[in-house]
This record gives sequence, structure tokens and C-alpha cells, in this order.
Amino acid sequence: MRRTLLVLFLSVFLPQIHAQDYFPNSESVQNKNNNYTAFTNAKIYVSPTQIIEKGTLLIQNGKVVGTGNSISIPKNCTVIDLKGKSIYPSFIDIFTNFGIEKPKRNNYSDDGPLYNTKRVGFYWNESIRAEVNAYESYKYDTAKAEDLLKAGFGMVLTHFPDGIAQGSGTLLALNNNVSTNRVVSNKISNQLSFSKSALTNQAYPTSLMGSMALLRQMYLDMNWYKNGNSTTKDLSLEALIENQKLIQIFDAGDKLNSLRASKIGKEFGINYIIKGAGNEFERIDEIKKTDSKFIIPINYPEAYDVSNPYLANQMDLKDLRYWNQAPSNLKVLSDNGIIFALTTDKLKKTEDFRPNLLKAIKFGFDKTKALESLTTIPASLLGKSDEIGSLKNGSQANFIITSGELFDEKTIVHENWVQGTKFVVNEIVPNDIRGSYDLVIADDTYKLKIEGEISAPKSEITTKEDQKVKSSLTLENNWITALVKSKDTINPNFIRLNGFVENTNVLSGKAILANGNESKWTATKTASFEIKKDSTKAEKLNRIIPISYPNIAFGNQKKLTQQTLLFKNATVWTNEKEGILEETDVLVKNGKIASIGKNLSDGSATVVDAKGKHLTSGIIDEHSHIAISGGVNESGQNSSAEVTIMDVVDSEDIDIYRDLAGGVTTSQLLHGSANPIGGRSAIVKWKWGLTADEMLYKDQPKFIKFALGENVKQANWGTDNPTRFPQTRMGVEQVFTDYFQRAKEYEATWKNYNSNAKKDKTKAPRVDLELQTLVEILNKERFITCHSYVQSEILMMMEVAEKFNFRINTFTHILEGYKVADKMKEHGVGASTFSDWWAYKFEVNDAIPYNGPILHNQGLVVAYNSDDAEMSRRLNQEAGKAVKYGNISEEEAWKFVTLNPAKLLHLDDKIGSIKVGKDADIVLWNNNPLSIYAKAEKTIIEGVVYYDLQRDEAQRIAIANERNEIIAQLLLEKNKGMITQEPKKKEKKEYECDTLEQ
Repeated sequence: MRRTLLVLFLSVFLPQIHAQDYFPNSESVQNKNNNYTAFTNAKIYVSPTQIIEKGTLLIQNGKVVGTGNSISIPKNCTVIDLKGKSIYPSFIDIFTNFGIEKPKRNNYSDDGPLYNTKRVGFYWNESIRAEVNAYESYKYDTAKAEDLLKAGFGMVLTHFPDGIAQGSGTLLALNNNVSTNRVVSNKISNQLSFSKSALTNQAYPTSLMGSMALLRQMYLDMNWYKNGNSTTKDLSLEALIENQKLIQIFDAGDKLNSLRASKIGKEFGINYIIKGAGNEFERIDEIKKTDSKFIIPINYPEAYDVSNPYLANQMDLKDLRYWNQAPSNLKVLSDNGIIFALTTDKLKKTEDFRPNLLKAIKFGFDKTKALESLTTIPASLLGKSDEIGSLKNGSQANFIITSGELFDEKTIVHENWVQGTKFVVNEIVPNDIRGSYDLVIADDTYKLKIEGEISAPKSEITTKEDQKVKSSLTLENNWITALVKSKDTINPNFIRLNGFVENTNVLSGKAILANGNESKWTATKTASFEIKKDSTKAEKLNRIIPISYPNIAFGNQKKLTQQTLLFKNATVWTNEKEGILEETDVLVKNGKIASIGKNLSDGSATVVDAKGKHLTSGIIDEHSHIAISGGVNESGQNSSAEVTIMDVVDSEDIDIYRDLAGGVTTSQLLHGSANPIGGRSAIVKWKWGLTADEMLYKDQPKFIKFALGENVKQANWGTDNPTRFPQTRMGVEQVFTDYFQRAKEYEATWKNYNSNAKKDKTKAPRVDLELQTLVEILNKERFITCHSYVQSEILMMMEVAEKFNFRINTFTHILEGYKVADKMKEHGVGASTFSDWWAYKFEVNDAIPYNGPILHNQGLVVAYNSDDAEMSRRLNQEAGKAVKYGNISEEEAWKFVTLNPAKLLHLDDKIGSIKVGKDADIVLWNNNPLSIYAKAEKTIIEGVVYYDLQRDEAQRIAIANERNEIIAQLLLEKNKGMITQEPKKKEKKEYECDTLEQ
């Protein structure tokens, strides 16, 4: 009982004792002002949807204490009459690096150290910097704060924009009062991205897929560490665990990366707030499905100067479209119910924010939604709705005063108050002095006309003789200052006028004459200022080009759908025991081959006259590197088994369409050959216009890329880079042996742990994504496609596999395969080779064009692959070379690019031939498919016509018309005097096995 009374006593009296402030204070003299300030007669936006007409806003000590129409004004109150003005909550930007300098990238090598052994106590990868706190390193930037205040912002979330795990962000008030605590929340957000740290010289990660793999490993390690399994201290992981309580913000920076970030988040039960790129409208359906909230920049591209037709012709349609369509992004997001805040990030100048926002509003973005995206939504995302983002009682006194409706182009922002501290943007000028006057200066009379804007008046003075007199006039804080050229011919100097405006009908004040004598001046209004009606026509907005799927040249206006198709009287290359069938019908239904035979019919089918044409199964490219984002090689380690191409399929690569035009329906997208153990592959069907996930072959067999030879030992990487193990061919063998031994031990450790009846008291082993993948190989759950050239290494690789009791699935390239065909047959490996590439580097000097046929004649499954974006669209011609060089039959040669790669990919039960029940992945050719004259007329995947030659011809005409329309829009923009940029031709980067990211 006595303890309860003591607690009650302390709770009641201690605050009062503290309030007496009699403790010594070594800080500067404090002068706390408890007075009120009342802003009356204003239109007050308490929130975007709660508006008070002719209301009063009452603030005290940096907080809102009252808003309404009948607010009682205290005695100790400064009253500011804002008749005709509006008050809005100040804006909030939750994605900045305010006060934090973005670090410059270190000079690191692609083969730098795996980790810094001196960095004890932190995570092994230096791009994981969760321990960094923005509040510890930011320096208040007054100049930048003023730019933001002028744009209407009162709060910013700042963070250190470096690394994959970037640490915590801090919420700051843009209060230029140095005696105020600007930090609203020390740690409010956990910041992440796909970008490697600029402060490390570590090589890993060098690719987007490497960053994604590192994120996954980081989360797995975090959970493992949190459960007490580690024997060492890791400050990075401890900070990451602590930061999981904060708002999770992921800087994706692109629409496809937004989808990738969302995917990783959902794997670990996190729904990130995603910082986007402004191009979300191009994939709005997929963006909506993420169920994420977004932070959106509005850094629209400047118009292009297309007056030079040669330069204009260099422009990619994608860039022309983006200029045209970008202003519609906010409307599209809003119309689809996506919650988002706006940011100034990526703007060249902060002052461009408001014009860009007004442009979005012109293109249909709702004004109320616009205000929400700057106030209540960011406040809600931060969990701070009770403190910021509105002007309800108890909120911080963060508000802007405007001359009128915020999103009117003519509206002036006068003041921005943050935590009750005023920042003047444009002086409030309540008195309108515009009009016509009789001006008297000493004994001289003039006619004075004042026009222009209220806040920026312009004067015109004439004598009684109607002669103009040079003059200038300024108005600031209701003080008039003017210069008038003197009539005095002896002292032709200026007369200086000064006076305070009390009555707009009669202006008066002191005059300093040209001779220095002091006098008086008076201006009596004779006529009021007439506001001229705006005779200009409403701005004609550019027509927004409809998006396509994908939103580039040859995209489809709508997503294509499955059809029932009946091909009549075709020459059918079955790739089955039936061989090549003449004058045969094929029925495609529900995405499958439904029937093959003569005189077929189906009332629901679209009939295709295929007489004189050839119908084949779709070409399958076993080894391709097209349609990959952010790097084909994760070259930072000699083993990158943890990464997967499935993460980085680029569904918008124009090479997909080109492949379809060449009859390719399925490809295996392989990691490059920079390291002995590469990354996991992705098998895709080229469903043009769909998402990457929709392109991925469902329940696909698991593959991984291995490599041998010059690339992995870095013989062709140049002499400027430090070396990474291995540097010799024998070192390559040791890498395989070491890693597979580690994988065996890793699996044994887990088996021992899982069999332990008391494992709840045993520290769990660490989940290692890299070793997990290698265990799948040992258990024959994942297949190896191995880049190879030289016979000695081919034999070595088979010996290593047999030592660990598994088999290599495919040797790709395999240009010396003809030398060891018997050993390959014995091992059971297949070959995916080039038709006639040789002598392009030292280790292929012994290559011959008879390699494929020799391997085939030895009984191996042989495929021809592309490894090259240009070759992949003419693989049909590559197959023809088997006939030329090896006297292979046309039927068998065609299997080199259809059925045989299907066998190598373990998909021959579904694709690779025309057989009832198989997927309807087929191509209609206008000629023998092995001929150089053959063209694909239709390329069909699962009953959907993804390429049609006639449609292609129509699209080319539509593309030309669209280019002309956008170029006409750009020419008009230039004629209006808009800022333009020089057109730039973007060179498309094509990946090959040895391509390294810079």
C-alpha cells in the first residue's frame, strides 16, 4: 500500500518539480515563448478531405492546439489575418539523403577479396551495412532545406544511400531554427536496395542476381543468428534484427525490380514499401498484385530536340514513348488503387517538383489524391499520423500558406511553417496597389499606372506631356520603394521614393530628389486595376500513346489469348516415328496438339491454309543469354551456385520477339562462364507480352551452369585485374573437388542434426544457399550444363563427377568433343555445340564443323545452340549446316534444334515434336525450315500466336506512324520554348558467356 502511494506521489509531483527548472544549466540562455499564434479567415485544409472555410488555426509551442470556425483566441496571442489565403499541411518526403553525401564508388576489382578479414564483428559482406544509422552521420544542410521548404516540404526521411542493407533512416523536421530539435525519430526505417556498396573493394556481388542471392542469404543468416545458433558476435546482423521492427523501405528503382523486391520480401514475410521509378504504369497489373505501397518520383524526361531528322531517327521508340507516357503514371497508379507517397528523389532541381506534379494533374491525377500522397499517406506509412501530415489538434505545426488553391499554376506559396517556425517563400502582400494614379512629387505631377502581379507590381510613369519616364517599383512587406528619372536637365538623376501602404486609394511617403533634398510624394488613385480576362486557349495536352505489352516496339495492344487452330494440308515435321508427313492436318486445342491426320475438322477452330508450307515443333535453344537483367555473370566468387537466372529474366527484351520471328519457342537462359561453378539457369517459353514469372517453364527441371577453360582461369580478363583463384586448369579441377567435398560434409551435418532427437538443444547448422545447390547435384536433383572446349578438361570434368557419383548432363560448346566422343557416350553426357564456330580464341583452334555430326554418329544426343542473340534467331539455318558438313538427313538435322535440346533439358515428353498431347509449341514456315529462304509465318506457344508475319507487317506501319506523332509533339514542345535534350542512341548490351558488368 505504501509503495502504491509513493508511486502515485512521484507521478503527480515529479513533473511539477521538473517544471520549476531550478537545476543548473550550462547551455545557452533559454527564452521559451509560450504565446499563441492565430491564423484567421483562411481556408484550412486540416486534411485533404477535411476543409474549413474562413477558419482559424491556433498554434502554440510548435503544435496545433485548435482549428475551426469558432476558435477562442487567447489573450497572449499574435493574430495574423489570412483573408483570401489557404493553409495546407506541409509536405513529407520519405525518401531522401538529406544532409548525407552519397559516397563515391571505390575502385574495386571484379576479382577482389571475398571479404575483409580485418572487419571482425560485422557481416562477411560489406554491402550489408545494417549497423549504419543516418542520425549519427547527417549534417543539417540549410541550403538544401530552403530548397525543400520552398517546394512545400516540412519533413524528410533521410538515409545513407549505400549498399544492399543500408541501415536505419531518420525523420527530420526542416526547421532552420538552430535551437530546435529537428530529429523527430532517430530510427524510423530500415533501408534496402539491390545496389552494391560504393565503400567496399569486395568483388561480390557483381550482378543483380548476386545482390538478390545475398539478400536471401542475409535473411537466412539473420534468422539463424536470432535463434542463438552463432558462436560469434555479428553487429550487422544484430542491427538488422533490431531494424525489423522499423518501416521496411526498398529502393527498387525500376518497375521490374519492384516486382523482384516484392518477391524476395514475400519469401521472408515482409511487405516492403517500395521506392519505384516512375514507370510503374507499364506493368500496372503486376505492380497491383504485389499488394505493396510505393514511393514514386516524378522526374519526367525533358523533351528531345528532334529537329534534326537524322538524330531523331536514332531514338528508340521506347524512349519516345516514355517521354509521352510518363506524366500519366500517377493517374494510373491512383486509378488502380495503389497507395503511394511522392518524393523529390531523382529530380535535377527541387524546384521542378511542383511543375511536374501540376503536369501530372493536367493529365488526370486527382488533386485530393495528390495532396494525400504528400501529407497523410507518407505520415501513415511512417506510423506518424497523429503527429504529422495533418493539422488536427496535437499535430506538429507544419503548414504552408498559399495565395489560393495549391494546385493552381498561378498560386503563390507564401510561407512554410515547420514546428511553429516561419520560413518565408514569397512575402504575403495583402494590399493590392495596382491601378491608375495622379502622382505628385514635390511640385511635379505625373501619371502613374501600376500593373503586373500583386506581389510583383510593375510601374509606368508619364509626364503631363505624355512622355514616358524611366522608373522601377518594388513592394515588400507593404513598403513601396521606387526610382523615378528626374525631369531636371541639370541633375538628370533618379528620384528615390519610399512609403508604407496604409490606404490603397492614396499612397504617400518621403522623396529624395535628384539634388539630394528631401520632399514628399503622393499618389491618388483615379481608376482601379482591371483584371484582363485570359483570352488564351486552354492548353492542348498531348495524346498519351496507349501502352502495349511489353511497352516497346512490337508490343501487343492487348495480351494475346489462346486459340483453337486447324492447320490444313501442311508438310508436318513430326520428329516422331511417323517422320515428315505430307498434306496433313494438325488441330491445336486448349494449348495442346489435339489431333494429327487427314481431313480434320473442328467448328470452333480458326482454319489456316498451310498448303505448300511446313509445320514444325518450335526451336529450342539449349544455351542462350538474351533477356537477362543486371549481368549474365556473378563473377565475384569462383562459385556462385546460390544465384539464379530465374530472378533476373527480362521479359521486355526485344530479342525475345526476334527469337519468335526465328521460330524459337523455348530457351535455357544460362549463367555465363566467369567462374567454375556458375549460377542456376532458367528455362523459359517466349510468351511475348507476359511477365517473367509467366514465361518461366512451370515445374522445370533444375539446371546449373559450370565452366572450364580460359574464361574461368581468367586468361582473357586482361592484365590490370588482381587475380582470383583458380588461375590454372588444374586449379579449376581443385575448385570442383573442394566444393563437392564441402557439400558432402554440409549434407552430413544437416542429416546428423535432423536425426538428433534432442536437436532443440543443439545449435542448428547455418543454411548455405550455395552448398544447398551443390547437394542437389550430388543427389541427382539438379543437372549440370558445362561450358567446355578442350578434351583434357572434358575428361577431367567427367572424372570429378564420377568420383562423386553423379553424371554431367550436357557439355555445351564442346568443340573438341569429337576427340572424346566414345568417353562421352560411356559417361552418358549429351552435347550442345556450335555448328561451325572455330578459331575465335586459342582454345578452339582445333574446332571443326564436323563436330556435331561426329558426336551424333557416335550415338550421343546432339543439339546446336546459339550463345548469341543474333544467332538465336536463325538456328534453323544452323541446323541446315549439319546436312552440309555431316551428311546428316534433313529430319535428323532438324532434331538438332528441336527434339534433341528438349531431351537434354528433360522436357521431350512435353515439347520438341508434334505429337498428340504435347504442348502446341509449333512454327509454320513458308519453306523448308532448313533453307536460308525460310521465314516463320506463325510462331505458336501453347496455342497462342506470339508471332505472326502479317501482324508484324501491320505493326511496322503503326510504329512508323506512332514515331511521327510523338516527334510532332516534341517539335511543338520546342516551339513553345520548353527545355530540350539532345537525342541519344542507346546501344543495346548483348550478353555472351564471358560478358562482365562494369
